[in-house]
Amino acid sequence: MSDPVSPNPVPSDSPSPGEENPSAEATVRRSSLARPLSSTAVMGAGVLSETPLHYGASLREQRVLEEQDGLVDLPHLRVLRLSGPDRLTWLNSITTQKIDTLAPGVSTETLVLDPNGRIEGWLKIVDDGEALWAISELNTDQTLDFLRKMVFMMRVEIDDLSDDFQCFGAVTALPEKLPVTQLWADPWPHIGVGSASYAQIDLGLEVAGTDHPGLETPFVIGIVKRTDLQGLSAKDFSMAGFDAWEALRIAAWRPGRSEIDHKALVGELDLLRTAVHLAKGCYRGQEAVARVHNLGQPPRRLTFVHLDGSGHIAPDPGSDVLAEVRGSQRSVGTLSSVTVHWQLGPIGLAVVKRNLSPEAELSFEMSDGDRVVGAQETIVAPVREHERVLPARNKDVDMRNQNR
Repeated sequence: MSDPVSPNPVPSDSPSPGEENPSAEATVRRSSLARPLSSTAVMGAGVLSETPLHYGASLREQRVLEEQDGLVDLPHLRVLRLSGPDRLTWLNSITTQKIDTLAPGVSTETLVLDPNGRIEGWLKIVDDGEALWAISELNTDQTLDFLRKMVFMMRVEIDDLSDDFQCFGAVTALPEKLPVTQLWADPWPHIGVGSASYAQIDLGLEVAGTDHPGLETPFVIGIVKRTDLQGLSAKDFSMAGFDAWEALRIAAWRPGRSEIDHKALVGELDLLRTAVHLAKGCYRGQEAVARVHNLGQPPRRLTFVHLDGSGHIAPDPGSDVLAEVRGSQRSVGTLSSVTVHWQLGPIGLAVVKRNLSPEAELSFEMSDGDRVVGAQETIVAPVREHERVLPARNKDVDMRNQNR
């Protein structure tokens, strides 16, 4: 069982299980504010070894962050810079978002998909008029390799600036004393032009439903040059740990790196609302996205889970989600993220089978054999009506089943 204060797994920049893990992915980039830190700072492990998980009071840090006073050190995020006059039209042609007309200062996100529509890369992007800045924490080396292979004769240069720049997160705004080079403002949960929501709470609407919890926490991420941080330390700010950042993300129904596995589709996680444009030109995986959107349903769905906190324990991320199926308890999905929220208590995000009843009680087996139960709050709708009406069968040319 994980520590309920720091229950989430280390976010990995590596491929899904079963794929090769290039040694470059294991590189740790030291936070420029990591030293000197408060003596209460608890650091992560692996990719998060220079990232403070918390400063001894995770719940209080969540409140400080939510009230727009906190700053989160995110040195594990990778910083990329795409320059050249063709950068927008080129990236528009190979990723999911419409970027060719992206105005300077406007933040969005885009995905790299495989031919079957599965998520392989995820970039948070903003253009400054001269270059496109991208933040990545998902399979960054593979994404860079793909992008560089797709340049061909286009006037684009791609640089990995992760050793020279680092990221900081906050809600609404970053502290004025932080020397920010570029700011990314999370578009979540607003529904972009040409995009669509798969969430039950605002299904069919052109804007996010007023009750969507994501509206309460507008995340921002600042890209800062490491040399500009000289003379500053964590003691100069109201610091909150990465655990607090994750807790607010989960409460906002915001999918993150933990929700992406080797078969993740955009519709399962409600990522179409901010990361996909449904009416732009072709890109790798576009046919699979369009087929699900116009004809089918995603095989899984993201759901919010309220966990029973009476036992003061939390299941591990990655635990099987169990529910009664045909008279017995069976696995129906995976608990992807877990946290203890300062107001909501133990909560999590899970990716479950689409046809699982939203009323079904969930349970999670602990390492000692005990079980923790949970209740669902629907995020992605189990059934979504299609926006396009399919043409009727022309009986003059299609003779199938004519005699039935």
